[in-house]
Amino acid sequence: MPRSTLQSWVCRQNTLDPDPVLAAFLDSASGLAFVHRLCTAAHLVFCLQGPCGIRLLSTFLRLAYLDRVVAASTGACHARQVQLEQAVVTFGQQQRQRLAPGMAPRDITVAEDETYHPACCLVALDADAGFLLVEKYVARRDEATWNAALSEGLTGLPVTVRQVVGDCAKGLVAHAQQGLGVPHSPDLFHAQHELTKALAPTLAAKTREVRRWLERAQQDQTAAQAAAAAANGPRGRGRPVDSAAKVEEAQRWVDGVQRYVGVCEGRQETLRAAVRGLGEDDHPVDLGTGWGQDAASVRRQLEQRLETVEHLAAEAGVAAAAAGAVKKVRRVVPGLVAAVALFWARAEASAVARFGAQAWGWARQWLCGQYLQRVAGQVKGAERRQQLRALAQRCLAAARQTAGLEPAGGWGVVERWGREVAGWFARSSSAVEGRNGQLALRYHSLHRLPERKLRALTAVHNYWLKRGDGTTAAERFFGNKPANLFEYLVEQVPVPSRPAKQRPKAA
Repeated sequence: MPRSTLQSWVCRQNTLDPDPVLAAFLDSASGLAFVHRLCTAAHLVFCLQGPCGIRLLSTFLRLAYLDRVVAASTGACHARQVQLEQAVVTFGQQQRQRLAPGMAPRDITVAEDETYHPACCLVALDADAGFLLVEKYVARRDEATWNAALSEGLTGLPVTVRQVVGDCAKGLVAHAQQGLGVPHSPDLFHAQHELTKALAPTLAAKTREVRRWLERAQQDQTAAQAAAAAANGPRGRGRPVDSAAKVEEAQRWVDGVQRYVGVCEGRQETLRAAVRGLGEDDHPVDLGTGWGQDAASVRRQLEQRLETVEHLAAEAGVAAAAAGAVKKVRRVVPGLVAAVALFWARAEASAVARFGAQAWGWARQWLCGQYLQRVAGQVKGAERRQQLRALAQRCLAAARQTAGLEPAGGWGVVERWGREVAGWFARSSSAVEGRNGQLALRYHSLHRLPERKLRALTAVHNYWLKRGDGTTAAERFFGNKPANLFEYLVEQVPVPSRPAKQRPKAA
């Protein structure tokens, strides 16, 4: 063995760590395997699952003294990150090819939207499972581009698109109705946002103005009371000031302004309740009674909410500002109502095909319970969630009582059917909006998303991120659990390179 090689090893051992036990461990086979897993986990979690950059990852390795074992420069970390991202992309392709043949045929609702950073990026996912079908940069966002992108995303998958939900962009609507030949359901959030954007700032400004009036009135009242107190002392010649009348007048003015403040705050709350009410009404199941509601009932309730907004705007003197927003929302109401009608038509056809023509009576009740359980996991507030879960249990118990005998296949089959059908109803593309926000966060930190990075982020979303129930999007979409992404990366990504020898800088 050359003496220079032996001296290099001894020198490296001395610089690993002041603790000789730790130094021996890090230089052993087990220590190297541990460092490999640790670095792979850091690259996956910090730079793909999280929005961390290469510089921060390099800093982490240096602070942990791992730069004495592995190359921790930004250049070395970037090269390893490129290797890991390519491995993630390969993993996603392999898992799709493995899971698709064993997937049961499914009818899905696709949520679609575009985002810009700054190139146009099309994003589409299964509204129920959250599995990303399309996430790619394109030059245009017209019907033909959407048709080609979704066709590519569905290649080899036994799924049938039954509905598209998204905003009312012309390309999206044409893609759904003409390209796919399925209904396009408008996004409820955009309708709520239109009303809020048109009225909320104006009403809030009026409330702030009235509160300033109240502060001045209270200051005048304080001054009048002080003047009345001073008038009780010695006074000079002339007619005395009627201090009591001034105090009483100031009190009336304060009371009047306080009432007006209450009126303005009440208008704001009425608007918030009306906007929230659009979301509470746009359901195939009444969230108060647990009974299924038809399209006509939903239309009537939505129209009542809009009438409330119009009356509020007229009362506040901002009818002109609200007219355009209400008109836009009224244009999407037929689409929201049609989505409810479509849901019940598909649900009844599925129940009759699965359990027979006589089963729709109890199957409808069962489906209401399953839908309420789904909504209970989405609403805010523990008390509200408990109410919906209790109502769901009553619906499910009523369905069992109505059915009498156990259906063919048992109640377990019915429960799986109910969960699947309840996921058919989609009224918002909020999942896509959230994904767009994640991509925007990455773009702001990196200033550019390469094609490889985008494909790796898509694979991480589909095969690595988990919901609260511990399932990935791929598991919910394919019906089978994918392989472990992290273990695959540990096996496929090369062991980190050793740090380069420190060379003295030239004087």
